[in-house]
Amino acid sequence: MATNTKRKESMADRVYEALKDDIFEFRLIPGDKFSEGDVGLRLSASRTPVREALYRLQREGFVEVLFRSGWQVKPFDFQQVEELYDLRITLERAAMHKICQLPAMPQTVRTLTAIWNPDHPSERAVGSTVRALDESFHCDLVAAAGNREMTRIHREITDRLRIIRRLDFTRDDRIDATYREHADILDALRAGRALDAANRLTRHIRISQKAVREITMVKIREAAEAHQASSRSFPGTAETPAKT
Repeated sequence: MATNTKRKESMADRVYEALKDDIFEFRLIPGDKFSEGDVGLRLSASRTPVREALYRLQREGFVEVLFRSGWQVKPFDFQQVEELYDLRITLERAAMHKICQLPAMPQTVRTLTAIWNPDHPSERAVGSTVRALDESFHCDLVAAAGNREMTRIHREITDRLRIIRRLDFTRDDRIDATYREHADILDALRAGRALDAANRLTRHIRISQKAVREITMVKIREAAEAHQASSRSFPGTAETPAKT
């Protein structure tokens, strides 16, 4: 029994990761409709793990269930994204002030300074690596402030914004800018200039926010055009999704 349960959990995880990747890579775009049968057929999975994966994605805000009509990739809510960015900035600004009030500069700041060095381009990360490093930069600074509840809430916001924040690193100019901006934030922190660090951080996040919104709209439009050209709404299968 334990083995069967573990196998089901493993399959549910595999279905979850595959669908999340489809959404993140815009193979499934906001508004796309599909059935549990579509997912099961494509991923060779039974109904139970497929449903578990879909309910998990629903809890995270990526899909929604339609009454008697299967599932749908949740329409993109730019207003909600704006609100999440506002909350993220509030938390990260507070972290800058808390760090500067500590009796000694945390080791985290020194570690991040070594990573985000704009003077050594040969050591720069690219692609998915720099995306992960960027996320760690912001999360590690909040954690360094020492407030566990602030850290927990910030992590939740980070998870919800990941789908669009990752797009900020599809262009070389944005990667270059991120190195420079991170280095400037860390310089201000090490000098104890809390307000300067917070203001630099805010500008950095707002610039990124504007860039990813523009890129997201382009990606959605391109994916929609590709869907229309291929006459296929669900990736990897020729079957028609559930009708509405």
